[in-house]
Amino acid sequence: MSWVALDRSIRLAHEHGTPADLERWREVRDRIYEQVMDRGWNARVGAFTQSYGGDVLDAALLLMPRVNFLPPSDVRWHSTLRAMRRELVEDSLVYRYNPSASPDGLRGSEGTFSLCTFFYVDALARSGYLEEARLVFDKMLSYGNHLGLFSEEIGLTGDQLGNFPQAFTHLALINAALTLDAMLDQGGGLDELRQRLEGRVTTRRQAVAAR
Repeated sequence: MSWVALDRSIRLAHEHGTPADLERWREVRDRIYEQVMDRGWNARVGAFTQSYGGDVLDAALLLMPRVNFLPPSDVRWHSTLRAMRRELVEDSLVYRYNPSASPDGLRGSEGTFSLCTFFYVDALARSGYLEEARLVFDKMLSYGNHLGLFSEEIGLTGDQLGNFPQAFTHLALINAALTLDAMLDQGGGLDELRQRLEGRVTTRRQAVAAR
């Protein structure tokens, strides 16, 4: 995110003609990039990791192509995506990281993170795995409530856990839908996704009303 902050600041300064020390910003941005590429990549794991020299994966890495840190065609990115699919994805849902491998000091267990699952959809779509992205997106929609709202986490039994409703989750849903639509490159793609979501919401409302 430090790289992103500097990269976007440089862009904004260019676009708006704002006075800035662009030479220094570029230098620091490029040093951060080189450091991440050199120390953040774990050849044994075949992935970028949560920390330098570590071997723990983190779902935040799913943002690498979205923020343009790496192109979605990059070999190391695809290797990282495959590693996360093996380690962090369970039945299409995504954990933030593995707490047993990287203890966070919090009591109890945690569910999969809805935000991260939508990040996963976005990353899959950008990387060319459109059918898998569509499947994960559809499956994730089924975990919303009768109003189509989502919580922070999904428990092992499918229960919504944590903050509810969580704004970050819904922003990630919107971004995932827009990316998937763009990658499908079909005029009716977004309309179809919207209809599917609205159809699920209508079905749940009818089920609740019938109780």
